[in-house]
Amino acid sequence: VQLQASGGGVVQTGGSLRLSCTASASIHALDVMAWYRQAPGKPRELVAEIISGAIVNYVDSVKGRFTISRDIAKNTLYLEMNSLKPEDTAVYYCNAQRGTLKYWGQGTLVTVSS
Repeated sequence: VQLQASGGGVVQTGGSLRLSCTASASIHALDVMAWYRQAPGKPRELVAEIISGAIVNYVDSVKGRFTISRDIAKNTLYLEMNSLKPEDTAVYYCNAQRGTLKYWGQGTLVTVSS
């Protein structure tokens, strides 16, 4: 499965962005779809995930501000990001898992200016 992420950009503090991740194959059978991010000098961290299409988890720092969703018909994963903060600045990666197989998108840069 190939993943193509898009939607990053530069936004001011308090602004919004929506990231998209389109898969080359059906996402219906994927066990997990997720968004990770990596800020400069920091390890990659899980931001949000959908498990088995039903269980949604968020890292504490984005709860109430970010929403993860998927559109099976479009084979696309989304991350709606609101009330953005400078500390959200990072390269965002989409991830998919099926069994022991893991797939990564190429990353899209989100920059939040203060």
